[in-house]
Amino acid sequence: MCTSLTTCEWKKVFYEKMEVAKPADSWELIIDPNLKPNELAPGWKQYLEQHASGRFHCSWCWHTWQSAHVVILFHMYLDRAQRAGSVRMRVFKQLCHECGTARLDESSMLEENIEGLVDNLITSLREQCYEEDGGQYRIHVAGRPDAGPHRPEFCEACQEGIAHWKPSEKLLEDEASAYAISGASRPSAQDAAGYSFLSLRWCLVGASVCLLLVYLQLSFRGSALL
Repeated sequence: MCTSLTTCEWKKVFYEKMEVAKPADSWELIIDPNLKPNELAPGWKQYLEQHASGRFHCSWCWHTWQSAHVVILFHMYLDRAQRAGSVRMRVFKQLCHECGTARLDESSMLEENIEGLVDNLITSLREQCYEEDGGQYRIHVAGRPDAGPHRPEFCEACQEGIAHWKPSEKLLEDEASAYAISGASRPSAQDAAGYSFLSLRWCLVGASVCLLLVYLQLSFRGSALL
């Protein structure tokens, strides 16, 4: 039985997608608020989603806020003999910075964000549990704009030592690196145009010199015959 609307949506999307990805196996999704990073039982694998987008609600002062820094931890296990697998999931919470309450509230997420996050989870499942090529991870899963700078002192994941990055900063860093590599490996359009122009000019000069030499040679032969 689902404890919240968001939990129901997570399970609905996960079961539907796993039915397509691995129809011969039976998988279950369990919400575990006590899940710890890097504390794995034998045979279990871990996947950490670091750039989810969610909306938090404070049940004390009714303040709501958005965050693009929601961290989600998954522990995964596949029993190959029984063809059954289990995923334990924990969404790290955030404190309300308006009232300072000690209650950490869970976040809600848009359906399209959950779709992308489940796709990433299944990609990791295929790689780690089935030793398959899982495909590409979806980076652009943060469908809501960030409400402001991340405040680690209010973040449950940060308090447990999980360092996570903002997807926009990572993408900008990757794009800058790719541009630097591509820029160093090939000339710019302006340089290429200048190079073509110089090459054409020197070709014309060379042709003119050759014609002049031929003309002088023919003239010299004509003078010798006379």
